[in-house]
Amino acid sequence: MNLIKAYESSKDSNKRISEIQNPKESLKAQKGRNLSCTIRINIDQTKQVFKGFGGAITESAGYVLSKLSDEESEKIIKSYYGSEKESNGYTFARTHMNSCDFSLGNWACAQEKDETLSNFSFKQTDKYMTPYLKAAKKINGNLKILVSPWSPPAWMKTNSDMNKGGKLKEEYRALWAEYFVRFIKGLGERNLNVNFVSIQNEPDAAQPWDSCLWTGTEEAEFAVNFLRPAFNANGLQDVKILAWDHNRDLLFERMKESFSVPGANGALDGMAYHWYSGDQYENVAKCHELHPDKELFFSEGCVEGGSRKGKWYIGERYGHNIINDLNNGCTAWIDWNIALDTNGGPNHAGNYCDAPVLVDTQDGKVFYQSSFYYIGHFSRFITPLSKNIPLRIEGYHTPATADGEMGNTMEATAFVRPDGKKVLVVMNRTEDDMVFFLDVRHFSVQDKQTENQYTVVIDDDKEKNSFVCPPRGIQTYIFE
Repeated sequence: MNLIKAYESSKDSNKRISEIQNPKESLKAQKGRNLSCTIRINIDQTKQVFKGFGGAITESAGYVLSKLSDEESEKIIKSYYGSEKESNGYTFARTHMNSCDFSLGNWACAQEKDETLSNFSFKQTDKYMTPYLKAAKKINGNLKILVSPWSPPAWMKTNSDMNKGGKLKEEYRALWAEYFVRFIKGLGERNLNVNFVSIQNEPDAAQPWDSCLWTGTEEAEFAVNFLRPAFNANGLQDVKILAWDHNRDLLFERMKESFSVPGANGALDGMAYHWYSGDQYENVAKCHELHPDKELFFSEGCVEGGSRKGKWYIGERYGHNIINDLNNGCTAWIDWNIALDTNGGPNHAGNYCDAPVLVDTQDGKVFYQSSFYYIGHFSRFITPLSKNIPLRIEGYHTPATADGEMGNTMEATAFVRPDGKKVLVVMNRTEDDMVFFLDVRHFSVQDKQTENQYTVVIDDDKEKNSFVCPPRGIQTYIFE
């Protein structure tokens, strides 16, 4: 193992993805101290191909950015989507078709009943969303866009309301598929190419805000009989369709239900999911095992209940989720709002939440949260098309408490990038230094004529390969 660079952030320091100038200096600190754990990696085994990281450009996020100067809002977009050292290297943006809770109110692109969709309008979308999607695309020409609807127009629904659940009327299924086509083509006319759609955001929740209910069977039947045919007929055959877009708790159950529908395997490209029901990473792993060729997008997560300005544990929650999602088969990881005001809004339903960037819209001050830097420890270094490397941690572990608090443990994930370099991210949620030995195993063919004979090369130099992760800290290691 040849260590190239290392980066660190920690609660009780001013380090924020700061390069450790001499990583070997950290070795001196561990001499004479007990080893906390061992991280074992077999760099010749790989799992899923990872597509990249991203965030959501909602109407609320765009509204908040619009309150800043053009220079300052561009700086925030660049901090997410740029390729510079200080940028998080995002390649995905999620946005909504029609309004969502993080909008300024209920609205639809076809607000009034018109079964020809002749009144289809981008007026609302163009006000606060497409300008910042365009800004992200300008900064990163390879931007991938995921579009999700929270609700069809009220006139298409059984409850005649964009809020409080209800269902899409059966007679409007073909028209709703056409609605997707209109929206995707409209973004395309604005030089914003849509790569993915989800059929419905949170289809199992009748929320007091924009929402609509679907069963797993209904989602798959819509994809098979209406949405995929509409895409194919309109030159959108490359747009991938994701089902579920809700919590991990029912992810595996819904995948089985949706993919049992005849034709679903050809119409659906994978599943999207959120974190609001808890960890349940085993469901991500079971989905990956059941359909290893399908996408598993983490498409939304945030800390609810308003902003948490300056709180370090927010970043740790992100780190915990990213590590465990990536280790269990996740193929893209997309955060929720890229920016909100210091109340955690605006939100037309009062459903305030935290975001990695908070903006005081009165005085224009911008606050980069711990979550921004924790995400960056992954997104800046695990480049698109990297492959997950299985690892095992042996040693220190305190299990989660009965009331649901996360246990104090060392967590880690590893990837091999397309350029051949390896990335290891480690996170320490304890109040003490965590001294860990990195055991990197390499399996190489001993006899090229007999491919089943291997030799194992292990660099077991404890001093050379031992490192220290500081209390409440996260580190990223790049090595060959």
